[in-house]
Amino acid sequence: MSAGAAGKAFQIAVFPGDGIGPEVMDAALAVLREAARQVSGFSLAWDTLPAGALCYRDTGEALPRASVDAAERADAILLGACGWPEIRYPDGTEIRPQVELRFLFDLYAGVRPIRYYPGVPPALANPGARPIDFVIIRESTEGLFASRGSGANPAVATETMVITRRTTERLMRFSYGLARQRKAQGHAGRLTCVDKANIFSAMAFFRGIYEEVGAAFPDVTRDTCYVDAMAHNLVRRPWDYDVMVMENMFGDILSDLGAGLIGGMGMAPSGDIGDSHAVFQPSRGSAPDIAGQGRANPLGMILSGAMMLRYLGEQSALDAPLRAAEAVEGAVAAMLAAGTALPQSLPPDLGGQAGTAQVTEAVLAALARTAPAAVPMAGSST
Repeated sequence: MSAGAAGKAFQIAVFPGDGIGPEVMDAALAVLREAARQVSGFSLAWDTLPAGALCYRDTGEALPRASVDAAERADAILLGACGWPEIRYPDGTEIRPQVELRFLFDLYAGVRPIRYYPGVPPALANPGARPIDFVIIRESTEGLFASRGSGANPAVATETMVITRRTTERLMRFSYGLARQRKAQGHAGRLTCVDKANIFSAMAFFRGIYEEVGAAFPDVTRDTCYVDAMAHNLVRRPWDYDVMVMENMFGDILSDLGAGLIGGMGMAPSGDIGDSHAVFQPSRGSAPDIAGQGRANPLGMILSGAMMLRYLGEQSALDAPLRAAEAVEGAVAAMLAAGTALPQSLPPDLGGQAGTAQVTEAVLAALARTAPAAVPMAGSST
């Protein structure tokens, strides 16, 4: 990083990805660039890097070493959706550099915010108008994903769930810290451990560490729930939850369920965070069927960029990126609220008629009308 008239200069590694990835990435960069321009005290510099299925097709590498090295030097990583159904490794698995990055940089905390924005067609009837605003913390380097690519022969296929004390303790400290942070911001300050501890010893181990670490966070309310019951509860009463922590595969599944509650995968941002690196990306896939048509919803990518701004502010102890993150989220909220009366500003997956460029223009217009507000410092990224 360097300091100058514009303050801190953050270096961002940008992987545009495959399919609609480059389209929604361009939208996010335009919004982030404008937010940084509005808020003095920091600047953003992009380093665009190759990775993904098309990179694999053209070069034989899905995640070139030079791209990894550049990402390792960056202050944060923005990742577009990667993958193409017809382009696969010789063993038949899809190209997923996002998974490789989690393991390479030890990004153990998968942060999946689930927030409903008024103006989005609701998936559930909500007579009391209670807000849906919770966060799923998905352990991202162990669980069932730890044994990926192994365990198959002509007669049987097996996978092994791996839960280690070292990673689980870090995950729980991160999760309790996030619940404490949200409590300071007016949320419930409640952490729920989601597991299957009644069946699997690995899950009982996971829950035991959750309880042990919780003793150091007496101000955070804690409870537990089996994963099947949680799937039921999230459909029935999602507004009852604040922060949830769970194993890798459980988080993979329930975060998609959560996205369905708030308008679909196009509305779902995410971050994979470790002790020294972080990757931010939309939860949606590369959608090759609409690639190049200008129809993709860029809001999940834009909101992932806002998550990145919060991370940069918290890592650097600077207020300016936090104010920019608040401005981006406020602009998205304002644009969606206005979209109830102006469907031409909403993308097709939200019932509107706007393409990627039109949605981006609507967010930029809302950003221009919104003066960034002060944001309190916090201890971990949401």
